[in-house]
Amino acid sequence: MSAAPRPGTAGATRTCPHCKTTILESSSVCPQCRGHLRFDADANAVAAVKFSPLQVEGTIPAPADGACEYSMVLSIRDGRGREINRQVVGVGALHPGDERTFSLVVEATEVPGHKVRRKH
Repeated sequence: MSAAPRPGTAGATRTCPHCKTTILESSSVCPQCRGHLRFDADANAVAAVKFSPLQVEGTIPAPADGACEYSMVLSIRDGRGREINRQVVGVGALHPGDERTFSLVVEATEVPGHKVRRKH
């Protein structure tokens, strides 16, 4: 695992004052609680450089003949395949007639002065 970026650099983090989640220092809105953290005069310019390189959504139904339990686990790996973060996001049970929809969206924002490599 690499050292944490220094404040003011790309990838630097801070704690949301509302929900205490670790977020990017550059965030003007917390992605967890959606609380506003500061007024961003350049909000429109920032929105123009945001992109979502990954979006996945799927729905699972309960088995027709009984209940099942689920755990939603999120794992992030670096370019060498080493796990740098792993979290259980949620757990629960599905009973006949139930279903759950799971969504994953990775949001990215280009950092001025740093070139972003996008895979096509």
